[in-house]
Amino acid sequence: MTDPTTLASLSAALSETVAGVAPAIVSVHSHRLRASGFVWKAGLIVTADEALADDGEIEIALADGSTRKATIAGRDHTTDIALLRFDGDVAPVKLSTEIPALGSLAVVVAADHGAAIARLGMVSRSGSAWRSMRGGEIDARIELDVRLRHSQQGGLALNAADSPFGMAVLGPRRVLTIPAATIERVAAQLEKSGRVARGYLGVGLQPVRLDDGFGAMVMDVDKSGPSAAAGIRQGDVIVAVNGEKLAGVRALSRSLGPQSVGTVVELTVHRGGEPLNFKVTIGERPET
Repeated sequence: MTDPTTLASLSAALSETVAGVAPAIVSVHSHRLRASGFVWKAGLIVTADEALADDGEIEIALADGSTRKATIAGRDHTTDIALLRFDGDVAPVKLSTEIPALGSLAVVVAADHGAAIARLGMVSRSGSAWRSMRGGEIDARIELDVRLRHSQQGGLALNAADSPFGMAVLGPRRVLTIPAATIERVAAQLEKSGRVARGYLGVGLQPVRLDDGFGAMVMDVDKSGPSAAAGIRQGDVIVAVNGEKLAGVRALSRSLGPQSVGTVVELTVHRGGEPLNFKVTIGERPET
């Protein structure tokens, strides 16, 4: 028989965990969409980008019952992080970059019309860094065995030691956590410039199968882009990058992360059956 004092202690600890972050949890209302979020810095809220409308006004409901208008400071679709700016004096949470252990307890604290709600679950996967389907660099693969409604995306995930380790979002078939390290990195860039820089070759590509692998045919070229400046033309087929065979168009696109801007790559192309090499300085992808 379980000692009732053990359950009581666990219950009290979980309650304290939720109470510690509840004042910083907010509801986010945008056009026909509801989400949760948390105060990341004074006057700045982190929420789930996918749960945020593309246009219209944004209103947040605070834990004290008051509401505020908010504006988008920046958003990054690839990591599912959006940053909102609001006028209010709410103490921010302190994120922990510690990765929770597989099988450990996790509490998701989200909001419903400004009131904090909590869900208890388990870390069902705790793995290494990965890339999202949109090419975002996520610092750790953390999955939660917990139920989550659409309006609870953007809530905080906490471990048993009261440390918020990330933001809970809905994945294709499971609840994912955007870890603190990713939030800190991306939110800082959004605060500074409103966007996350992405690499840009300035070409439209179509995958083609070759006798010895894969290639990427250049379907169109931005006349003012990096590839045009290097001499690449429509109809060229890219077969290698820095001497390594091309693994596919998607792999090439995913390599154009923030760190790639300003670097020089050597592209090997086939033009009229002849191999040619071009050095291309990767630019920054335009906003549109």
